[in-house]
Amino acid sequence: MAVTTEIAPNIYRISVFAQSGNLQFNHFLVKDDEPLLFHTGLRGMHSEIREAVSKLIRLSELRHISFSHFESDECGSLNEWLAAAPKADVICSQVGALVCVNDFIGRESRALTDGGTFETGKYRFRYCRTPHLPHGWDAGVLFEETQRTLLCSDLFHQNGDVEPLSSADVVGRSRQAMKEYQAGILAEYVPYTPHTAQNLKKLAELNPKTLAIMHGSSFTGDCARALDDLNVMLREVFGTQD
Repeated sequence: MAVTTEIAPNIYRISVFAQSGNLQFNHFLVKDDEPLLFHTGLRGMHSEIREAVSKLIRLSELRHISFSHFESDECGSLNEWLAAAPKADVICSQVGALVCVNDFIGRESRALTDGGTFETGKYRFRYCRTPHLPHGWDAGVLFEETQRTLLCSDLFHQNGDVEPLSSADVVGRSRQAMKEYQAGILAEYVPYTPHTAQNLKKLAELNPKTLAIMHGSSFTGDCARALDDLNVMLREVFGTQD
């Protein structure tokens, strides 16, 4: 059963908890003149997410669909959403459009450059290119400039069926999950590259007010500091000590 929570004005977190993986999958709907869905979700979760979205908007009125990178939980049910909302555009990175998305959907997506913007009505979004952060060379995130919400995908990943919105230490929670992954087959879940600190600094300089997190609680509070602390944590867990 999907749980819907408004985490910022007109931004709704639609969460499905997968007990088998002890993991939340969160999808974000921005309710505006031209509604935006960030993360389509897995195909197996489509009916639950679709029902939750239909309680907020008419599905045919969905105008924008976006995600960070080409991965099943990010965009696995993309074609199902396009069937329900054929007027929607698909917003992704230039790399994503070229290597994955256009072929997957059979039409041209809306490929944005770093810093490219679009509006949904009263809200304005900026695309931030973040290759290999959280992972994938096509990765990027969206920043809503009006209410200062950062749709940050897998960053701050936390395990468990946690609360929808928190002001607690999400970096500490994420550290625990990343250490568990680092010891197993997901040892390179977030590759720490020479560009990781630079990309996280770029996001921190946006001074977000809310972090819309795909796995785990969203965060409200000192988001710039949280992004700085995330860099330190990722370096310690996945990087080198020299």
